[in-house]
Amino acid sequence: MQEKNPIKAADCQEEQALFQKRIPIHPRSVKGTFRTFKSVVLWLAFAVYFGLPWLPWGRHDVPDQAVLFDMVGRRFFILDLVLYPQDLISLSVLLFIAAALLFFITGLVGRAFCGYFCFQTLWTDVFITIEKWVQGERPARLKLHNQAWNGEKIAKYGLTHTLWLLVSFLTAYSFILYFGYAPELTARFFAGSLPLVAYSTVLIISLTTYAAAGLAREQVCVYMCPYSRFQGVMYEPETLAPYYDNLRGEGKAGRAALRAGSKTQAERHAKGVGDCIDCGMCMQVCPAGIDIRNGMQYPCISCGLCIDACNTIMDSVGFPRGLVRYDSEINIESEKPGKVHLDLLRVRTVGYGVAILVMIGALVYNLATRTEVQLSIQPVRQPLFVVMSDGHIRNRYQIHITNKTVEEQNYHIAARGLPEQALDIGGGMSDVKVRSGKSVLVLANVDLTQDEVNKIAEFEFIVTPKGKQDQPLVKKVRFNSRQEADKEPS
Repeated sequence: MQEKNPIKAADCQEEQALFQKRIPIHPRSVKGTFRTFKSVVLWLAFAVYFGLPWLPWGRHDVPDQAVLFDMVGRRFFILDLVLYPQDLISLSVLLFIAAALLFFITGLVGRAFCGYFCFQTLWTDVFITIEKWVQGERPARLKLHNQAWNGEKIAKYGLTHTLWLLVSFLTAYSFILYFGYAPELTARFFAGSLPLVAYSTVLIISLTTYAAAGLAREQVCVYMCPYSRFQGVMYEPETLAPYYDNLRGEGKAGRAALRAGSKTQAERHAKGVGDCIDCGMCMQVCPAGIDIRNGMQYPCISCGLCIDACNTIMDSVGFPRGLVRYDSEINIESEKPGKVHLDLLRVRTVGYGVAILVMIGALVYNLATRTEVQLSIQPVRQPLFVVMSDGHIRNRYQIHITNKTVEEQNYHIAARGLPEQALDIGGGMSDVKVRSGKSVLVLANVDLTQDEVNKIAEFEFIVTPKGKQDQPLVKKVRFNSRQEADKEPS
């Protein structure tokens, strides 16, 4: 008997889909501690995001806007703080603090950032709220989803998506307000006089917000966000996360619905039945559509809504709360669980905490010691020096002055450690005027005789802001000559 070709047999089998078709999730509303906290964070975040461009903040020669990213002037205004591209070290330290803080929080309370603070979570929450407002609570939305297309379905779906697009547009429009004076940008935007890039940005952000928060939702977290994939390496047995108390909920005979003879805890325990009444509320309120009773799952964003739902049900049937709760893996698997607590004294959390404190200190120091002017002096190296016809040796220097204040400033340039008449600054222009946020390049020549060269190897440039004689900037530079060049290794 001829054997079947295993390759052909495998080809006959139905191919497994690489991407699972999305099953729409219609979360049920719930009340409780975690839902209240989510709502507070949501509206606070929206107030900050949509309100900051309109918050006035008095400044000189700059639009009175609390947060403004001036891309043309390469300045970033955040309240009283003004940052320039030269402040890259501060930005790098800030990004490090944000990353370390994220890891620190994850080690303590799991994916709390995802559940409460992530942009995807916040905007999805608003879109779900709009959906509930237009289409009704979960049973009504399920019924509407399953019914054939008719006038009611077209009207409700149309209004839902219209409101989603409106929120998406307001999100994108508010984003561009951070890059200019909000009242002026608003007038120019609706007058059609802004550059094409502004309208393209609004269009792209509107469409991506609509797609991510309205259409994809939890699939952004499952398939697009890398954090849900590598979060497992940051979890420890002491990390707090939403858990289902399997020992209490299942008992020896498993979970069971309330029925005659198994309504009280005493009756259920006598039969070996757990406290879970299998109502499914924890699944119905989950924005990711998972069953927390199946254990830790990577789509879980640790929002805690399943805890609110379970506690509500436990209150209604007279059972103790905490069947689903924030707890650690160690405690939840214990036959006699202890009190839930944050375990801070761990190598990883202590390490993250120390790193965060050190970098916060570095950031504060860096910002506190910032000067209002940045000075850079570089010798012109092509050629390194020039021998003049009268025997003098000339060095040329580029003096780069950046005014980091919000007002126009005058600066006086001088030198210390040189003979008189040795310094020639741009044809005698020792005083320069620099506008706010701008830079000026000044060329300076230093001519020394051979005898002076033998005595002077270094000298200092002094740049002093007018009216601030007690705040001079001093830069020591080297004078290059034939003798110095001969000393350099070949």
